[in-house]
Amino acid sequence: MDAPGTRPEPGADVSAAPRAARRQFAATMLTLEAFVAFFGALVAYGLRAAPTGTIWAVGGAVTLACLLLAGMLRRPGGYLAGTVLQVIVLVGAVVAATKDAAGVMFLVTWAVFVALWYAALRLGGRIDRERRERADAESTEPRSTGRDAG
Repeated sequence: MDAPGTRPEPGADVSAAPRAARRQFAATMLTLEAFVAFFGALVAYGLRAAPTGTIWAVGGAVTLACLLLAGMLRRPGGYLAGTVLQVIVLVGAVVAATKDAAGVMFLVTWAVFVALWYAALRLGGRIDRERRERADAESTEPRSTGRDAG
């Protein structure tokens, strides 16, 4: 038995508005980056690339920042904050690349993520725009019943 108010009215449009593709793509990228940052910290710890406290402070901060920003994308400034995080980590990767070969791998990995972040914002925005245009076009055109009128 359904609770009062949870059952849609007969004839009501039950299709929900599609989720924003841009936000889905960007949140996915930030979540994946959080995993990479965490496992990268584990690798740095295993290689003794820096003092233990530094590794966990930086790795934990980047991991936490990625996860928090993934949840904040629906707020104003969320995408800007995500982009700032990409730049900060990329600058850190460039600095790490000057030290050893593991830093070069870090730079290559994060450069790929920056490119994917850019693609997520561009392509997600394009998909959202096309969805809006389609919805606007469908709302202005008369609906066909699928039967010939003549």
